[in-house]
Amino acid sequence: MDAGPTAARAAVRGARCVLFAYHEMGHACLDALLALGAPVAALFSHRDAPGEEIWWRSCADLARANSIPVLLPDKIGATEIHQVAAFRPAIIYSFYYRNLLPPGLLAVAPMGAYNLHGSLLPKYRGRAPVNWMLANGEREAGATLHHMVERADAGDIVAQRAIEITDDDTALTLYRKIVPLGADLIRQYHPLIATGTAPRRAQDLSQGSYFGRRRPADGHIDWHWPARRIFNLVRAVTHPYPGAFGFLDGRKVYVWSAKIAAETGVRGAPGEIIAERTDGAIEVAVGDGSVLLCRVQIEGGAEAGPREILIASRGDGALTHAATARMIRFG
Repeated sequence: MDAGPTAARAAVRGARCVLFAYHEMGHACLDALLALGAPVAALFSHRDAPGEEIWWRSCADLARANSIPVLLPDKIGATEIHQVAAFRPAIIYSFYYRNLLPPGLLAVAPMGAYNLHGSLLPKYRGRAPVNWMLANGEREAGATLHHMVERADAGDIVAQRAIEITDDDTALTLYRKIVPLGADLIRQYHPLIATGTAPRRAQDLSQGSYFGRRRPADGHIDWHWPARRIFNLVRAVTHPYPGAFGFLDGRKVYVWSAKIAAETGVRGAPGEIIAERTDGAIEVAVGDGSVLLCRVQIEGGAEAGPREILIASRGDGALTHAATARMIRFG
C-alpha cells in the first residue's frame, strides 16, 4: 500500500542520505534532494582535474552553501567506509561519481545504495555513455536509477527516462538533455525509496554491453570510414572533450565541427579535400560519401575555420578546381 503524502514527507525527512557525486548531474540531483527536504549528511566528491575543461556547476559548492560536509578522498577504502558509517545514512546515492563504490560501503545503508546512470540500462553500462552512444550512432538516450551492486551498472532498475538523439546533438547538448531526466527521477522516486515502496526489476545484462573509458587517442579519424561514422565521432568528442583529429603533412588537425555532405558514393580517395564551400567549409572525401569540416585547429594553433588548413598547405587558401583540391589530402 502506497504511503500518503504526509507519511512520504515524514519518511523523506527521516532518511539520512550520504552522496557520492560530481559533475552537473551531481549538482542537479543534490539540488533535487534538498528541494524535497532530504537530510544530506555528507557529500563525497572529486577535485577538478588540472587542464580539464570545466563547464559544470559544482555540487561541492552547493553542499557547502547548505552546510553539508564535503570530503574529497582520492580513493574509497576502509577509512572512507568508516567515515560514511559514522554519518549513519539510511540511503547512499551515487550521481556521476567517478569511482566504483566497494560492497562494504554499499552495505552501510539499510535502505539501499542507488546510482544514477546516463543511459538506458542495460545498454551502455560503464564509462562515458553519452560519448559512446553518439559515436555509435544511437537514436535514443536516457537515464536510469538503479540499485548498486559490486559489478558496475548491473543492479536492479528502479526507473528510467528516455530522450531522442538528433543530428544536432553533441556530447555536451545530449548530456544537458539527460541531466533533467536524472533530477526528475530523484524527485519522483526518492520519496518511494524512503518509504520502501519503490519499484524494482532485474536487468537482463545480455541485452546490453559494457563500455570502458574513452581515451584521447580514440578520437583519431579513419578517413576510410563512411561519412556518418566520422560525423558521429566528431560530435561525440568535440568540446568540452579532447576532440576528433586527423593528420595533414604530418601535423595533427583537430576537427571540432563537421557535417555530412554526402552519405554515399565515391567522391575521391579517402582523406582528399575535394572542394571549398562558399561558407568556408571544406569537403573531404571519405570511404563512403563525404564530410564538411566546419571548425578545425592545427595543433599548437588557434581554433578557426578550415580555410586555415588551405592557407597552411598552399599559401593562399584558394581551391579553384577539383585537380587543385586533390593536391591536399589527410593521411
